[in-house]
This record gives sequence, C-alpha cells and structure tokens, in this order.
Amino acid sequence: MSHLTIERLSVSYPGALQPTVDGLSLQLDSGAIGCLLGASGCGKTTVLRALAGFIQPSQGSIHLAGRRLADASSSTAPESRHIGMVFQDFALFPHLTVAENIAFGLGRKPAARRADRVSQMLALTNLQSEAKRYPHELSGGQQQRVALARALAPQPALLLLDEPFSSLDVELRERLSLEVRAILKATGTTAILVTHDQREAFAVSDMIGVMSQGRIEQWDTAYNLYHRPATRYVADFVGEGVFLPGTQIDDVMMEHRHVQTELGFITPPDICAHRHLGARPVDVLLRPDDVIHDDEAPLKATVIRKAFRGAEFLYTLRLPSGSEVLALVPSHHDHAIGEAIGIRLDAEHVITFALKPKPADGEGL
Repeated sequence: MSHLTIERLSVSYPGALQPTVDGLSLQLDSGAIGCLLGASGCGKTTVLRALAGFIQPSQGSIHLAGRRLADASSSTAPESRHIGMVFQDFALFPHLTVAENIAFGLGRKPAARRADRVSQMLALTNLQSEAKRYPHELSGGQQQRVALARALAPQPALLLLDEPFSSLDVELRERLSLEVRAILKATGTTAILVTHDQREAFAVSDMIGVMSQGRIEQWDTAYNLYHRPATRYVADFVGEGVFLPGTQIDDVMMEHRHVQTELGFITPPDICAHRHLGARPVDVLLRPDDVIHDDEAPLKATVIRKAFRGAEFLYTLRLPSGSEVLALVPSHHDHAIGEAIGIRLDAEHVITFALKPKPADGEGL
C-alpha cells in the first residue's frame, strides 16, 4: 500500500474557465521522493497547496499514511495533517537563532526532548557551528538547510518542498540538491518536490511527474522520462532532442520492426511505439547521445551551431535533406561552424510518434 495516494484530484478556482488541476492521480511509497515538474502555470504548486490543506479539492481525494486528508466534501486542517513544508523563500524567523528556528516546530514537547531533537537536526544538516547565529548572518545555502531542518524536526509524515532552490545560484543549487536528497534519505522522509528545473528534479527525486495543463503526462523515473517518454509532450519537455522524419515498418507476422531514417535503418530491440501492419511515416526522437561523430562515416552533416560544455560540445548539425540533429562530441573535437563532419547513429532506445499535424494556412500566425 502506498504512503501517499492522490486519486483523480481536481482543483478549480472561481471564475476560471477550466480546472487548474484536472483529474490528477499518483502514488508514492514511504521514504520515496517524488517531484512535480513543469512550466509555470501547469498546476504543480496548486497540487502542493491542496496537499498542505490550504485549498480544498473540487473533486478527488488525498490519502496519507492510511488517513483520508481531503476530498470534495471534507478537509483535515493544515495543522492536523502532520505535513512539513519548505517554502521558496525559506520563511525563517529573523529574530530567532538557527537553533530556535529549528525548535519552533516542536511545539510543547519537554525541553530536554526539544534540545535533543534540535541537536540531531543541527548535526544532520551540518549546522552545529551556526546554532547561535541569526538568519541574516547565514549564506543562502545555510538558510536553506535551516529551513529543511526546521521542517524535518517534528518528523512529518510528508514533507513538501516548493521550489526550494530557486533563489540560489546555479552552482550552489546543484550541490544542495544532492545534499537535500542525502538528508531526506538519511531520515527516511517521504517528500514531494515542486520545480520547473529538470536538473533539480533528476538530482533529488525517485519518481517524477511531468505536468501539463493540470495533468500528469507521465509519472516515472528520470531514466524512463528521458529514454522512454510516454507522450510527445514529455519527449519534447525532458532533456534535449529533435524529431527526425522516418518510416516505421512492421512485418506482416508482427515479429520484426525497424525504422528507416536519413541516418539509416534502426533495428534495436527496444522500439517504443504502437505496432501496426505495413509501413507508416513517423517522427523519430533522437537525443544528442544517439548521434555519434565518426570521421569514417559516409554520411556527412554540417555544423551550424555549437555550445561548449567543458568536456563536450553540443553540436547542431544539418543533414543533406535540411533536417537538423544534435550531437554530443568530446571537446577536443573542435569543429568550425560550416564544417562537414561524419556522423552515424547509435541508438539503444528508439521512440517514434505519429507525425505532428501541420497547421492549416494562416493558423498559428
């Protein structure tokens, strides 16, 4: 039985033409870290607010640790849900020390138990030397760890993290996301993270839900979202890639399939698409790591853009047909814009989608 279950959750605001959250469902095991990933306005923060008890569902239900927390007719008060929260701006009390901030959520527990729990949290977050300092005396990363320690101190049944790294610089964000995961795993805390940053989602979470228009397009591991996207939206949203025209062919006996593209035939064991008789045109998802730079390859592509990433270049390459692909190439292969280089395909996973309809004349202008 899952620790957190959301069933067909919908949330509507007065005057809105459609629900902000529309029939969303997910399950999360005890001790697992889930993430709602999506662009601004997709409904992810509304789900977090519904979990916290700040808004009530218009449909569906929320269950946590065997308790029904909310449905369309009833809602447990936020303070009775045993849910912790780390806010986007940390929301630390400026007049309290680090230790006092952490102790705040422990309520009326005996003084000795409060002191012991604060000591545990200070050690867990490596803040022992900062215990008597005030928030304004701390770095952004230290403030983030204080907020996390304060939320974890009461041992919540669920921890919610609302864009917890958004106010930090990129380098610090990447380091702290790994630290936060380690802390959550060390305490066995079940958590839901909300973010628009894929790197944060991948670094912290066990399961990720890619959201669009109030719905989860796919609830899965980071690996599957990248290599086995269930929908075209997920394929386009997660990671980098291009759609290359191709033809998917299944034999009559339904025992063999391959995809023909400008880069050649692709016949790996893992082709993710619906089977069908005969051949049909498709769009083939190609990631930058599917396209290999090979000087001996007969097919040449022209470098039209390049982005230096330290160990690698990300090249945008134009094929003879005019189609474009991406390729990750070791940075000691420093090719000039306009140069033709040999490439070949090496794809372990092939994802195909039906051709995207072209807009009618005048549509989308």
